[in-house]
Amino acid sequence: MDKGWRFKGNERKYLDNVLSGGFSAGTSGTYVQQVENLFAEKHNQKYAIGCNSGTSTLHTALEAFGIGPGDEVIIPSLTVAMCGFVILQCGATPVYADVKPDTFLLDAKDVEKKITSKTKAIMPVHMYGLMCNMEEIMKVADDNGLYVLEDCAQCFLAHDDKNRLSGTIGHAGSWSFENSKHMSSGDGGILTTDDPILSDHMRKFAWLGYKNITEKSSNIRVDKNLFQTPTWTRHTVNSYNYRLPELCAAVALAQVENLEYFCDLRYKMGKGYEKVIEENEFDILIPQKTPEGYKNSYYTFAAVFNGEKYGIDWHEFREKHISFGGDGIFGALQLVGNEPSFKYNKIGWGITPIAKELQRKLMLFTTNQANDAEINIQIEALHNTIKYFKKF
Repeated sequence: MDKGWRFKGNERKYLDNVLSGGFSAGTSGTYVQQVENLFAEKHNQKYAIGCNSGTSTLHTALEAFGIGPGDEVIIPSLTVAMCGFVILQCGATPVYADVKPDTFLLDAKDVEKKITSKTKAIMPVHMYGLMCNMEEIMKVADDNGLYVLEDCAQCFLAHDDKNRLSGTIGHAGSWSFENSKHMSSGDGGILTTDDPILSDHMRKFAWLGYKNITEKSSNIRVDKNLFQTPTWTRHTVNSYNYRLPELCAAVALAQVENLEYFCDLRYKMGKGYEKVIEENEFDILIPQKTPEGYKNSYYTFAAVFNGEKYGIDWHEFREKHISFGGDGIFGALQLVGNEPSFKYNKIGWGITPIAKELQRKLMLFTTNQANDAEINIQIEALHNTIKYFKKF
């Protein structure tokens, strides 16, 4: 496999422009502005703010929401630990809500049960490429006056049954450009919103609080006759250096230009796995349910392993899959509250029995294949694995 297959567009051209120009655009960066503009355009959003990771984007948005000590933020327990970390960075408490047994995503009904007088926000996480039911979540949020931050790190260009793209329904959307994602700039992330006040707050918080940053631009350049004087002041907000580096932005711009292509490949791989399972008529794997009218962007292909029903071990299935040429199968990440940094420090609260049961059974199949030939190898590997165990 050509490990650099995703970087055959304008990545090297844009990187060379940055280096040959000696970073002449300064810390504001022309490529940062370009990737922000293009990403916002593709999502029909007014504002986009580039950051240095998909974790710093979450922290930035929560700070813009005004989350602080004593507050609570509701997240699914079946997600990445970083969702909990950023809540702690704000001095707040993560509250774990359960997920639906068929979509594996945040259950609005359980969210409603977990709301207290301290609740300030909900963070639905669109796991494995599929959007949560944002209609239900937004109703709960609106009824209780809560902010909603959509974590779309694993969910690029997916949509719901109203053709609304992931990240465009809540008060803000967050994406990661880490290397395993649909697109990558090595690392980085981006936020979107239609709210000019939130955009201004997020941009200033992530970009060192420079006073001349606006809701639309991180350009901090001013006439040197101003900033070279001893009376010039620059920072109006206590903030972090979460800026998206210009080199990462150059790669990200080229990646966003080809984002539909990358997502189409993952979709083809996901649908290929789904077809194999359907055709074999053997319920050893039960795929994540994509509701009618939704589009799954298949960051990974998620399925419940039902092997216990037939006396087949999770690891045995994985090893046989690899022997047939499969890329291997990942298990689900540990529940946030069960990660040692949370569990042993007794951080957060919320009982989630469905997520607990799913976590030990989920199988996550890779979808980052480069072409039809690689896709067909993985389809054949899964077909042969299911066929092997079906005969018993």
